Amino acid sequence: MRTYSVLAVLLWSCMLHVIHMMPPPKRNNKHSQSEKITGLSENDGKTLHRTKRGWMWNQFFLLEEYTGPDTQYVGKLHTDQDKGDGNLKYILTGDGAGSLFIIDENTGDIHAAKKLDREEKSLYVLRAKAIDRKTGRQVEPESEFIIKIHDINDNEPKFTKDMYIASIPEMSGVGTSVIQVTATDADDANYGNSAKVVYSILQGQPYFSVDPETGIIKTALPDMSRENREQYQVVIQAKDMGGQMGGLSGTTTVNITLTDVNDNPPRFPQSTYQFSSPESAQPGTPLGRIKANDPDVGENAEIEYSISSGDGSDMFDIVTDKDTQEGIITVKKHLDFENKMLYTLRVEATNTHPDPRFLQLGPFKDTALVKISVEDVDEPPVFRRPWYLIDVDEDAKEGSIIGQVVAEDPDTTKNAIKYSVDRHTDLDRIFNIYSGNGSLFISKPLDREETPWHNITVIATEINNPKQSSQIPVFIRILDINDHAPEFAKYYETFVCENAKAGQLIQTVSAVDKDEPLQGHKFFFELVPEFAAHPNFSVVDNKDNTAGIMTRRNGYSRSKMNTYLLPIIIFDNDYPIQSSTGTLTIRVCACDSRGNMQSCSAEALLLPAGLSTGALVAILLCIVILLVLVVLFTALKRQRKKEPLIISKDDVRDNIVTYNDEGGGEEDTQAFDIGTLRNPEAREESKMRRDVIPEAIFQIRRTGPLWENIDIQDFIHRRLKENDSDPAAPPYDSLATYAYEGNDSIANSLSSLESLTTEGNQDYDYLSDWGPRFKKLADMYGGEDSDRD
Repeated sequence: MRTYSVLAVLLWSCMLHVIHMMPPPKRNNKHSQSEKITGLSENDGKTLHRTKRGWMWNQFFLLEEYTGPDTQYVGKLHTDQDKGDGNLKYILTGDGAGSLFIIDENTGDIHAAKKLDREEKSLYVLRAKAIDRKTGRQVEPESEFIIKIHDINDNEPKFTKDMYIASIPEMSGVGTSVIQVTATDADDANYGNSAKVVYSILQGQPYFSVDPETGIIKTALPDMSRENREQYQVVIQAKDMGGQMGGLSGTTTVNITLTDVNDNPPRFPQSTYQFSSPESAQPGTPLGRIKANDPDVGENAEIEYSISSGDGSDMFDIVTDKDTQEGIITVKKHLDFENKMLYTLRVEATNTHPDPRFLQLGPFKDTALVKISVEDVDEPPVFRRPWYLIDVDEDAKEGSIIGQVVAEDPDTTKNAIKYSVDRHTDLDRIFNIYSGNGSLFISKPLDREETPWHNITVIATEINNPKQSSQIPVFIRILDINDHAPEFAKYYETFVCENAKAGQLIQTVSAVDKDEPLQGHKFFFELVPEFAAHPNFSVVDNKDNTAGIMTRRNGYSRSKMNTYLLPIIIFDNDYPIQSSTGTLTIRVCACDSRGNMQSCSAEALLLPAGLSTGALVAILLCIVILLVLVVLFTALKRQRKKEPLIISKDDVRDNIVTYNDEGGGEEDTQAFDIGTLRNPEAREESKMRRDVIPEAIFQIRRTGPLWENIDIQDFIHRRLKENDSDPAAPPYDSLATYAYEGNDSIANSLSSLESLTTEGNQDYDYLSDWGPRFKKLADMYGGEDSDRD
């Protein structure tokens, strides 16, 4: 077909060339007329006649993509001035001159030197002129002509995309537009059918179709379900030449996805579900999950679960897990195995976003039966009330029962229960409880004014299983009784002016009461019976829990009586009636004419008129300072008079401060070092006494060593003589105790102070049996006349 077209074009071009070469009989074009130009020649001045060429340029046609062995002939340039003697030279300029198009400068024949592509350039503009070879002058004016490239079908249609992606809702009707594809052809749309594209579907039938002219893809089958098939791949072909045989074609792929619509109701995979729960499960405890299947996706698959009916609708609840679209069954209220062991629920699953277009397919919900069995567990005791409130009179006796708490074992075994009080809530142990029946009684007296409320906790425990216990708060309110007498609300500083008149109010008093009667406080005031006819003051009850103190005479004198004591009885209005007597102290004061107090001191009348208050304060301050100095001087003087009885520990005397006092024994070392008496060899030189501070330091008199004197009697006489002649010895009675008994004595202590009987009742004959060392003692104490000797 392509070969036939080329031949036709060549034939038509040759005929056109012949027509162009034949001079027409008459032309209207200005180039076809002969013009006479008059002018002077450079050589001979002859008149020159110029004749226009007898042909005209319009345009040449040339086929693209020429594949012949020779160059393609385009056309011929020729002028009437060409006599065929070779004097003229043809020159070609313009688009592609010399490269794409070449001209025979002698004959004017134009050939195409290369294969041309119309899609690259569809026309070329060239200019031609004829030059006299001898003179180099143009014999014809330069003329412009066009070479137009004729199209051939050498380009296939191309789609704008290599792949298209489209989507359409499932269940769409036949003919629903999906997407439009577009293909373009680079060939000339104005020349033949080379650029006329027709669309067809190669793959995707029978589900889709395509419009051959517009390329719009449409659905071809009704009710396509996404759940059956979601993805489709469609291949579309675009063919030029109007789809005729021999046309070129191109293809593209369209991926089509069916989007979901809510066209499927939820469905439970089974009709009955079984769950169990211990009766101790707390509200909110999940028991299990159920799920209804919905083949839809996204929001079309969202399900809402609910309990539509059943005897457990009040005991259980179901919530929807938004992530998994499951229904979670939870405990709503406390379960009781002894009350009910099995519950039945009817659970309903419903789509939350139904599509009205598909409601005719049926209800978009489903139901299932859920059975829940309750399991028995050992439960703690249960009180009959959530809390107890007990009212107790304030004067209730110890041991009185004030109330009772009752708890029961909810299990079928009905275990025995014992009661107790949580001592952390009753630290003072005011209350107690009978463990067998839960009766509360008082262990200590109550005082409402000290503690009006007591909040304790009672514990009920199963005897067989102490781990099972429960607690309950008990609020004990102490009811008031009238056990407190009213008294003055505060201390009143009352005064009466010397110039007061009879019937004048000098003070208003009020009262307070720790009790709190239900009807409120009501107080009464009156003078004690002994002062009912008081000559100076009277009490007027104001009937509003206050009373006024009134004067009964004119004028009072501080010099005669500067203070009055007024006893007032205050009664309350509760049962039993309580009363108290308060004494009001009324001072007589000097006042000005308006009743303002100026002075209330009686001593002020005796002071000189010129002595001011500041002077009195200064005098009193001086007296106080003098008294303090005297006390300090006396204390220091008394401390200086204390002289040490013994300055050195060489003197082992001790003062008798308290008689009939056995002292601290050997452990009493405050006055002297008893170790000196025990072992004279271990004494230290010049040690001071530790019980007194010496007033003056004097030279200690040195004595001979004591341990050299073996005779005890001689030792004692020497010490007595030394003390008698000692000028530093105290002038008061003093007893020097010498407890040195020698080394390794078998007689133990010889002190008579340790004797339990009197000296006359003791028998000293045993001293004779101790040997010659104790012969002297035996002679002194053994005989009847030893005391006289």
